[in-house]
Amino acid sequence: MPNTFEAIAAFFNPAAVAVVGASTREGSVGAIVARNLIDGARDKLMLVNPKGGEIDGLPLLPSVDDLPRTPDLGVVVVPAPAVPGAVEALGRKGAKAVIVISAGLGRGPGSLGDEAVRIACAHGMRLIGPNCIGVLAPPAGLNASFAQRQGRKGDLALISQSGAILTSVLDWAERNEVGFSGLASIGDALDVGFAELIDHFALDHSTRAILLYVEAVRDARAFMSAARAAARMKPVVVIKSGRHAAGAKAAASHTGALAGVDAVYDAAFRRAGLLRVDDLGQLFAAAETLSHVPRINGRRIAIVTNGGGAGVLAVDRLIDLGGSLAALSPETLAGLDAVLPAGWSGGNPIDIIGDAPPERYAAALAAVLEDPSNDAVLVMNCPTALASSRAAAVAIVEAVKAYKRTHFRGKPVIAAWLGADDGSEAVFADAKIPVLNTPNRAVEGLMQLVRHADAQAALTAAPPDLLAGFTPDRARARAAIDKALADGRTWLTATEVADVLAAYEIQAVPAVAARTPDEAAEKAEALLADYNAVVAKIASPDIIHKSDVGGVELELTSGSAVKRAVERILARARAARPDARIEGVTLHPMIVASKAVELIAGVADDPVFGPVIVFGRGGTAVEVINDKALALPPLDVNLALDLIDRTRVARQIAGYRDRKPVDKERLALGLVKLSLLVSEEPRIREIDLNPIIADDQRVITVDARISVKADTAPEIARVVPSVGHPRLAIRPYPVEWEQVITLRDDDRVVVRPIRPEDERLYPPFFARMHDEDMRLRFFARVRELGHAFIARLTQIDYARAMAFIAIEEATGDMLGAVRLHGDAAHQHGEYAIAVRSDLKGKGLGWELMRLIIRFAHQEGYEEIRGEVLRENTTMLDMCNALGFDARPERDSPEIMAVRLSVPEAVSRDPALARPPGR
Repeated sequence: MPNTFEAIAAFFNPAAVAVVGASTREGSVGAIVARNLIDGARDKLMLVNPKGGEIDGLPLLPSVDDLPRTPDLGVVVVPAPAVPGAVEALGRKGAKAVIVISAGLGRGPGSLGDEAVRIACAHGMRLIGPNCIGVLAPPAGLNASFAQRQGRKGDLALISQSGAILTSVLDWAERNEVGFSGLASIGDALDVGFAELIDHFALDHSTRAILLYVEAVRDARAFMSAARAAARMKPVVVIKSGRHAAGAKAAASHTGALAGVDAVYDAAFRRAGLLRVDDLGQLFAAAETLSHVPRINGRRIAIVTNGGGAGVLAVDRLIDLGGSLAALSPETLAGLDAVLPAGWSGGNPIDIIGDAPPERYAAALAAVLEDPSNDAVLVMNCPTALASSRAAAVAIVEAVKAYKRTHFRGKPVIAAWLGADDGSEAVFADAKIPVLNTPNRAVEGLMQLVRHADAQAALTAAPPDLLAGFTPDRARARAAIDKALADGRTWLTATEVADVLAAYEIQAVPAVAARTPDEAAEKAEALLADYNAVVAKIASPDIIHKSDVGGVELELTSGSAVKRAVERILARARAARPDARIEGVTLHPMIVASKAVELIAGVADDPVFGPVIVFGRGGTAVEVINDKALALPPLDVNLALDLIDRTRVARQIAGYRDRKPVDKERLALGLVKLSLLVSEEPRIREIDLNPIIADDQRVITVDARISVKADTAPEIARVVPSVGHPRLAIRPYPVEWEQVITLRDDDRVVVRPIRPEDERLYPPFFARMHDEDMRLRFFARVRELGHAFIARLTQIDYARAMAFIAIEEATGDMLGAVRLHGDAAHQHGEYAIAVRSDLKGKGLGWELMRLIIRFAHQEGYEEIRGEVLRENTTMLDMCNALGFDARPERDSPEIMAVRLSVPEAVSRDPALARPPGR
């Protein structure tokens, strides 16, 4: 397996570069790539072409074997059939990375592309391409592409699936004086894709924001893992093309019909904390805004303008995007009255009149900035002959500087300077104040701040633990699915559906099967003892939408009525579908709730992101109403509540007039259980709960369908070793690692993977840790123990990290935790451990360390690493006993670097190879 971080770094800052296929023929790709590299990286460059010759004084060498030194980076621009040989030669020479610009290699087994990737991997290289424009790293003077521009040095990173978009961005950036830390065109992305490059730029200190142009994601789990990690560190802004792609296949269920391709991508971007925009202008405006202004703490906006019409336009756009116009406090109104002419607007927007001199701008802005009733300020200028726009810009900058001197964090200020060409934009740029050229764009920039803040808050929000004590009857659900698959069916019967839902305590009306009208009449009598009426539905594995064939009759109040209804249902179904297998009918209680809301919830199957949770307004016209929201499982309560709130029907759920509100928490809990069901049972393909009747008394599913499929082979390419559902884009909670251990004093301790809900356990745990133990764990006195700090400990991505928490079974108190954070390639992991100070000597630390080694072995890690203060002799002794090698850090001798070869540890102690659950 290649060293991913080292190889990806070689794409952007290689010590030496070789172009295989460099050409002297003007206008050829080989000639353009060579000359682009000569312009900025001549001293690093070597050129290969068996025909010989030279380019700008650099010789063309006959072969890769003749290169005078090892290239970190190879750039291949030979015809497609020669690509595998060129990659092989670069691999033998010791290259770390290769860019294949050549097109026409194809993909899949037996293709030239597959062969090139296989060869690269065998030599420990990573490959970008084929069929790409290449890579640019302006800070390193590197243009390993056939792009028309070198690109300015800067701090934005761009990863694009389209070479044409990359070159368009370069043109736009040149006109707008925007610079880059790196640009990569990934083309067919047969090896390196979005995930590896996002990881690289997330850790690159010279990159302040990452921009993505996405056409299609191929490795959903890797993409989501990298994007979620990056979005916690810096803004990640994405354009997704094909928002209205046609040709989606017809869906068998309502949930499948509602989960459109673009809607799933939107749900994925939202879950990862990415900011989605629609065009290149918005892309760079978002990067500019998010990177240069403080984090916004609300959506109340104050507007200062010298043009009333522009202010009205800004307000309209603000309301469209979900912002609110800030109310001005009485003190602010009085202050503005004192510094503005009598004709000012008297409210927000603050129209300071068209003749406003710089001093008036400064005074108005200073007053508004001091007002706690707003969260951000938009300052606008419409050029007039009465005052200088540039002078006003200077005054705004000085006012903001004065405000920041007394307010550490401050609030965002964005400028909209309309039609100014007098250098005003440069004034704002020097002060790092975003400036846009229209009211709409400026408001969009502000609301992008709001959306980004919302996304960041959602990423770290601690959900309530409403599932405490809930244990699904997994065996019951598995048995129902096993039976359907054994019968060769893809849809569960109504009774099997009822079993699966009951196993996860998802409330649904019972289902009673009957094969004949007489049997139906007999069984109906038992139901009618508890309910006023029943419903009869056709039972057939070949008829999914029962009402389409007249297969449903309602409000049946007696056994005789049921018998006649079933006779009609069977006759209609046989006439409409003579080919269908008719198994009889199912009977259900008739639920009448005149003031209830009809909802839909379910699971759709996306070919890229796997299972997707769908929620919205239900009923027979569900596709016509099209009121739905999507989310990727697994869900917690906060995510479920957000899913509900993103629908229009949420306003009905909240209650109105004489309709009491639905218990939204109960509804959210049902969505969490639905998410848990699909996360734990990979054979489920679709679930359709429609309608769900919800009022102030109940949330109950009236009709439900579940589709299953036996083939559970992973369809997400190149997933890291994993447990749980192979097709979930976000790795679910690994329940199989839950266990109970007994300490030396016979205390029973529950050890399980950590969950976000565990945040509440940390404050009392830290309170029982001695200051010295905290220092030894964190290498410093820890003062910040608030939500942000603890969220980093409890909210982890199971695809690249694991933390096990130890909880005393008798009390529920937290006793300790151990964690392992791996690199993206799952080769190395950094460990950390903490055990409550009063528990030393009981063996908990030893058990936790052995558990994390077991986990590392199951995940395929080669090595566990850590850092231990030299004075922490207890930890060093334990590391020594476990087989760690300990050596002083070269630059910090007070720190011992400890390393454990996982395969060697397992060979010494075979018990460490024991899989989870045993």
